[in-house]
Amino acid sequence: MHNLARALDEKGEQVTGSDDAIFEPSRSRLQEKGLLPKEEGWFPHKITTSLDVVILGMHAKPDNPELIRAQELGLTIYSYPEFLYQYSQQKTRVVIGGSHGKTTITAMILHVLHYHQREVDFMVGAQLEGFDTMVHLTDKNEFIVLEGDEYLSSPIDLRPKFHWYQPNIALVSGIAWDHINVFPSEENYETQFRVFMDSIVHGGILVYNEEDERVKELAEATQIPIRKHGYHSLDYEVIDGQTYLTTSEGPLPVAIFGAHNISNLAGAKWVCQHMGIDEEDFYEAITSFKGASKRLETIYKSDDRILYKDFAHAPSKVNATTQAVKNQYPSRKLLACLELHTYSSLSSQFIYQYKNTLSQATQAVVYYDKEALSLKGMQAMHIDEIQKAFNNPSLQVFTNANDFHQYLFLQEYKNTSLLMMSSGNYGGLDWKGFTSHFRR
Repeated sequence: MHNLARALDEKGEQVTGSDDAIFEPSRSRLQEKGLLPKEEGWFPHKITTSLDVVILGMHAKPDNPELIRAQELGLTIYSYPEFLYQYSQQKTRVVIGGSHGKTTITAMILHVLHYHQREVDFMVGAQLEGFDTMVHLTDKNEFIVLEGDEYLSSPIDLRPKFHWYQPNIALVSGIAWDHINVFPSEENYETQFRVFMDSIVHGGILVYNEEDERVKELAEATQIPIRKHGYHSLDYEVIDGQTYLTTSEGPLPVAIFGAHNISNLAGAKWVCQHMGIDEEDFYEAITSFKGASKRLETIYKSDDRILYKDFAHAPSKVNATTQAVKNQYPSRKLLACLELHTYSSLSSQFIYQYKNTLSQATQAVVYYDKEALSLKGMQAMHIDEIQKAFNNPSLQVFTNANDFHQYLFLQEYKNTSLLMMSSGNYGGLDWKGFTSHFRR
């Protein structure tokens, strides 16, 4: 939401906003542009008929006093994705969807376009190198590239965000059940992707990962008049910790690694080609792509150790990331640490989806905060239940942040790859202090 506010401000719109809690980096980035509210909280008297539109984020509740006032006045109220659709109706919409990989693929596409100075509008869910903001809107650009999230649009609009966009070019990278608090079954979750595929503008293009059986089945089943383009992973090899793509021009070194990222790269390549970037130009640009923020982000690297931080939290992401690091450094010890932080990951109903996801690790650790469970109204899980769910009797489980931090500081990291995975903050880990310790 703060990135959208900045984007609209840069367009010359008058933008105001409210929230009952504003955290970093949103606070500093809003303050930088003079958009930070003078006080936090909800102020219904500020909602008047002078407003052209109210954009409602997921954080607000249905009984939010400002929302109620806007409804009473009959103001135009959009969810975030509905606003982006309304804004982009005259543009060619490129939407990247999938349970995993969508942020990275969107980032790859934007990196390549930026490299070749092709101006597009966009919305992506991670900070990108070379970009000031995660949302960019103009009146002149022909294309808009959107990360297509399947989560709900707003508290009063319970359809998935990507159902709004009606893409001209769509990509689906993979389907793996997630967000069980709103999609109670795998079948229900998969249905959202079927609806997304069926929402492609007639005459449009569907790029899909044909190596994912669920995606392939849905793509082949859709009957709407569109072009379908299945893709599969590119050939590559890893030599001394460096990944090389196999191309017609010979081996091409790339900064990203792992089978999942090579698959992501293949999808991005075909989308870029449909946007007018030929294969040779794509490869020239992608060699300098270092990844999206928090996606297999290198925190520290030396000759005998490396520390990664990754946003991975869903089972498919955890498995792919762990496998990628192991394959990149097969001779090193791999210590993989996962924080269970989301509603799904903390559910005793869902946790068995993590079976064998950490099996490639030499040592595997799971941390979760018992307080996080109570805040979500969920019961604590026994350690042996978690070990059974992961199919790993030697899995170390911590429920106390201090114990988890002490464990990290006591390890010997020579000849080690350390992989830290979470959408949370690892119990408030002091990253500066820990990184300093890891270097020794």
